[in-house]
Amino acid sequence: MTFDKQELLGDPEGGLSVTETYVCPVCGFPNLETPPTDSDGHGNYDYCPSCGFQFGVTDDDRGFSYQAWRKRWIDMGMRWDFDGIMAAPDDWNAGQQLDSLLRGGSTSAE
Repeated sequence: MTFDKQELLGDPEGGLSVTETYVCPVCGFPNLETPPTDSDGHGNYDYCPSCGFQFGVTDDDRGFSYQAWRKRWIDMGMRWDFDGIMAAPDDWNAGQQLDSLLRGGSTSAE
């Protein structure tokens, strides 16, 4: 017998949904809605709205490592990449998220 996550967790009070988030391995943005890669390490083709990295394209098709794209993003001023598409969260702080990522150790595929 199998259960999906919503069946196990139930509906939260107040009608809020339970959502798992993921951290961008490039810039540390903590609110990706899908994991950057699947269980085989292939990119999911989603973007990180913070640094603009597209998993499976920026790396696989364009040849950027996480480290190289991170350096590019830092050199360009760590701007919110989705400006004009999606507003940055009110509490968004590029320096803090990057610091948190780097203190947590290296990420795979660097």
